[in-house]
Amino acid sequence: MWSWFHKWGSPKWFYGMAGRCLPWVAVATLLCWGIGLGWGLLVAPMDFRQGNSFRIIYVHVPVAVVSLAGYYLMAIAAAIHLVWRMKLADMALKSAALIGAALTFLALVTGAIWGKPTWGTWWVWDARITSMLVLFLIYMGIVLLYEALADRPEQASRVCAILALVGTVNIPIIYKSVDWWYSLHQPATIRFTGAPSMDPSMFYPLLWCIVACYLMYGTLMMLYVRGEILRREIRTQWLQDIVRGMR
Repeated sequence: MWSWFHKWGSPKWFYGMAGRCLPWVAVATLLCWGIGLGWGLLVAPMDFRQGNSFRIIYVHVPVAVVSLAGYYLMAIAAAIHLVWRMKLADMALKSAALIGAALTFLALVTGAIWGKPTWGTWWVWDARITSMLVLFLIYMGIVLLYEALADRPEQASRVCAILALVGTVNIPIIYKSVDWWYSLHQPATIRFTGAPSMDPSMFYPLLWCIVACYLMYGTLMMLYVRGEILRREIRTQWLQDIVRGMR
């Protein structure tokens, strides 16, 4: 019954599975980005209020959405590591923190670029923007803790897992910030309880870009986790056999 769970916790199994999936996921990522960005930047009509500056939405929204969704993956990995002490879960936690920090930083930068022509300023202490900054600091805190405690890996894993779980409190605050407080940030473009606030000609390429960003996240996760496996498991027999076979 739990064989699938133990299989997913095996570095050897994940290394092989990810290696087989990577080329396909990477090609799908490029294809979806090509369709989404090509459609959104070249075909979608200009917004009647914001003009062409709105087109940054095709990068800003996908990276913001995936930076939030990726946090849940990191928190799940943290919980699994704390309960079952699975090495692969800790590798996923560390990899997700680094990727999440990069995506959140990109969301903040693209938001600032979009905010300048829309609000007349690069930055405001808006509820949504501030809570996203907190998310970036949590991600970076985990990344830096791993580095600071590199000589004590077990302690680093435990402390980072606890911080990741505590940080989940911030995720619903980010999602609901534009509803709970007065905010310059526009309401959510995509809602599960209603129709999107965009015209379909603008919304469909955004969906393609969001799918592309999820695929990109998956590609990066597989690459980074495989890198962690190589670093931590290099002395194992199965990995040395693979390395010898590549020579």
